[in-house]
Amino acid sequence: MKLKKVKALAVVAALSIALTGCAAGASNTAGTMLDKLGANEKSLTLLGWPGYAEDGSNDPKVDWVTPFEKETGCQVTFKPYGTSDEALSLFKTGQYDAIAASGDATLRLIAGGSVQPLNTKLIPSYTGVYSFLKNRNWNTVDGKTYGVPHGYGANLLMYNTKVVTPAPTSWSVVFDGASKYKGKVTAYDSPIYIADAALYLMKHQPALGIKNPYALDDKQLAAAVTLLKAQRANVGEYWSDYLKSIQSFETGNSVVGTTWQVIKNSMSAKATVDAILPTEGATGWSDSWMIASNAKHVNCAYQWLSYIDTPKANAAATEYFGEAPVTSDACQYASAGFCDTYHAGDANYAAQIWYWTTPISKCLDGRTDVKCTDYSAWTKAWQDIKG
Repeated sequence: MKLKKVKALAVVAALSIALTGCAAGASNTAGTMLDKLGANEKSLTLLGWPGYAEDGSNDPKVDWVTPFEKETGCQVTFKPYGTSDEALSLFKTGQYDAIAASGDATLRLIAGGSVQPLNTKLIPSYTGVYSFLKNRNWNTVDGKTYGVPHGYGANLLMYNTKVVTPAPTSWSVVFDGASKYKGKVTAYDSPIYIADAALYLMKHQPALGIKNPYALDDKQLAAAVTLLKAQRANVGEYWSDYLKSIQSFETGNSVVGTTWQVIKNSMSAKATVDAILPTEGATGWSDSWMIASNAKHVNCAYQWLSYIDTPKANAAATEYFGEAPVTSDACQYASAGFCDTYHAGDANYAAQIWYWTTPISKCLDGRTDVKCTDYSAWTKAWQDIKG
């Protein structure tokens, strides 16, 4: 299946499953770091978003798995998942050696002891990964790296250029100014969207003291909920389905709201839309490959983590999916203009993105005098917002 038929599976959906325990197997002791590689086990089981490990079976022209198998002897079995909660449930079974996880799932995997800290010295391609994607709070905890980046992107503001005038530069068009387009505003359907409101408040109501949109105390969360409830009266559709989002803009049912670059790129030539990164910045994602604590095929898993960030493989994987590659050398293997479109390696652009991160009670902004709200609180709040 082509990505454009499955991207509807949304890069982060509501998570309510707390992952406990560790994967089955005995190749590595949970919580310890591998000090050296051994012989490849000839087998590897992967779990990831659709399009993250293509072997040509969906499209003969799209295949970066077969070269890996030939190079390493590790035969890949890949299971795609549709949402982050499904991913956590599947990974909990212990049937998978490695997982490609989004930032709203990675901290749960780490906290649950389900993934192991990585010895990046055993992952040669890691040195070429953009520095702004390393040692971040969704892939690194207590100085230990648990995930290597796969690809990244921003949640943009898309608008109908004939209807939404003047051209917007701020998220205010979907928040404080949303009533102008009542019934035709669209928003992402997930509790993680609360961070979008928090980011807006961080810029427009500094007195709230929000420093990180994923680190909200009770008062800050309440303010975000109030803003989103006000927005709710103007929202015509909440989307998590990529194809439905395209259709909604093409039919005119939606004229302004959150989008991804790949959605904008997939619109018909007749669609009068544009997508921008607003002045406040945006939320976004940076997905990470992680190895199960007790992976049965840990050597092959390490080989895969290194391989997926090699220039040619990373270019193929990220272009197929529709996100920026994580290494500058990948751009020489991508289609003309691809890296420019996705702002690959643009540190200034990347600095404006607040990557999806699981909200936890330990405040991610460094505060220790208050307890922050966790994802379960966000899930309850989102249900209240939508009614």
